[in-house]
Amino acid sequence: MNPNLNLLVPAANENRRHNMAIGMANTQKVTVTLPKTAVATIRNLVANGDADSVSGFVQHAVQLSLDDIAGWGAILSQALDETGGDLTVEERAWASDALGIQNQSA
Repeated sequence: MNPNLNLLVPAANENRRHNMAIGMANTQKVTVTLPKTAVATIRNLVANGDADSVSGFVQHAVQLSLDDIAGWGAILSQALDETGGDLTVEERAWASDALGIQNQSA
């Protein structure tokens, strides 16, 4: 197993029963379109025992992404609190102009 995958993919048997009991109780089936190369890579991870299943791998990746977004939101909120709070209308206008973003409310 690639040692770098240890950080990204739980071991095949690690907490399998625990994760299945919790994970399946509150799930909803959806259809997701992925690049063929990504699907092939995920299936190879499953075949090699580096991931439990394609579904489990995708669930894990989605949760990491959601946690990442929540984490950045918390960091931004803390930074704003430490530097005077939310941006003013003028600061937002300046930032939008500096980033080349059109004002969508106009």
